Amino acid sequence: MFFGLTIEKLLLIGVIAALLIGPERLPRYAEGLARLTTRAKEMLQGARSRVRDEMGSEFDDVDWRKLDPRQYDPRRIIREALLDDAPVASVQAASVAATMAAAGAEPTRGAFSPDVRPPFDSEAT
Repeated sequence: MFFGLTIEKLLLIGVIAALLIGPERLPRYAEGLARLTTRAKEMLQGARSRVRDEMGSEFDDVDWRKLDPRQYDPRRIIREALLDDAPVASVQAASVAATMAAAGAEPTRGAFSPDVRPPFDSEAT
């Protein structure tokens, strides 16, 4: 249920409301609630049909389960992002190696080796 409300709690709220409203006004309030529910249902159906008309055939192709916020898993999102960036990292490593080769530095132990000086080092000039 919504906001932690169970059927039992809703039933208790209904009984208390019926006692507070009284038998004279209860049918009028029940009729108003029924009208409100009907109008809300019509508004939702109208909005759905309007979206379907504006989106066309794309509306039927959307997988609504993927857009459900309850499916949000930050670990999966980070894992997919890291796996997608793997080719980018190899391209960046290749560009760093090319820059170092152009500067005359030889990466013997890796980019962070103390034997390799960057081309912008003040002692190299």
